[in-house]
Amino acid sequence: MSRGIFISLEGGEGAGKSTQIKSLSKRLSKIGLNNIQTREPGGTPGAEKIRDLLVRGDVSRWTPKTEALLMFASRQEHVEKVIKPALASGNWVICDRFADSSVAYQGIGHGLGAESIENLHQWTLGDFKPDLTLVLDLPVSVGLERTQGHSLGENRFEDMDTSFHERMREGFLSIARDNPERCAVIDATRSQDDVASDIWDRVLAKFGKIISGQSS
Repeated sequence: MSRGIFISLEGGEGAGKSTQIKSLSKRLSKIGLNNIQTREPGGTPGAEKIRDLLVRGDVSRWTPKTEALLMFASRQEHVEKVIKPALASGNWVICDRFADSSVAYQGIGHGLGAESIENLHQWTLGDFKPDLTLVLDLPVSVGLERTQGHSLGENRFEDMDTSFHERMREGFLSIARDNPERCAVIDATRSQDDVASDIWDRVLAKFGKIISGQSS
């Protein structure tokens, strides 16, 4: 059995990642490609408990370094207990956020530096990264407006000041510029159908041979 494919969706608050993950999962299932949907922080019972610590409470609840360490503690559990086993079984994995979020949020948004986050990544995960990362991009004001009333108490990051979100957005765009072989920027200001179509085109461009083999 061949290894599965790991796809992450990234972007600021309100970019529509959850909706697009469901759409992509349906397309893959329709052509017979087994896949799982997961998220970060979270993905395992223990990691979901860490998620509650990170996404709830006051914005100053944690220092930036503590926040980064909690993120990677959750991520290490997620990778070893869910993502790697799924890939080894030949499943595709579609993840709502992964390590690029730590670079954008803690590294650039909070000012810890991208290099510090990359060093933490190497220590916890080595060279493990997604095969494709789709960055859903939209203006900060639009994204934050979309999140109003939808947080269910998970609003710690949404409540951070606008300058944080602007730095974080630029962080995602800089990651995409520095990793063109892995990352693609998707204009998330468009309709859900247009965004889904663009995402599918990017997946076909990257994994068309695999998908064609499965469909034939």
